[in-house]
Amino acid sequence: MKNLLRLEELAQFLVCLWYLIATDGAWWAYALLVIGPDIGMLGYLVNARAGAFSYNVLHHKGLAVLVLATGLGLQTGWIVAAGLILFGHASMDRVFGYGLKFGDNFHHTHLGWIGKLKAQEQAQ
Repeated sequence: MKNLLRLEELAQFLVCLWYLIATDGAWWAYALLVIGPDIGMLGYLVNARAGAFSYNVLHHKGLAVLVLATGLGLQTGWIVAAGLILFGHASMDRVFGYGLKFGDNFHHTHLGWIGKLKAQEQAQ
């Protein structure tokens, strides 16, 4: 089941990438797709709870769909691109096992534990 969900997320990422390519998106849109929403990790400089909040806001697919729908409704290309970037990036992260964060630890996500903590959890 886990692999099926990753394939679904990969398909969503590829649709966002395809749309950016098909609409002749600017080169910087691709860079933002890969790393842009990760600016939300800066909240971890405050504490884990603030970091989880700021990270989750920029990785929430509901917000991405809202931004995308707003851009389509207003027929504003850069807002559409922003929605695609948010949605595509969240999908890409979930392909690699990075989910929405809990406030206790960066490695604790809605998809389970990531990194070294995951290995420790599985060993127990």
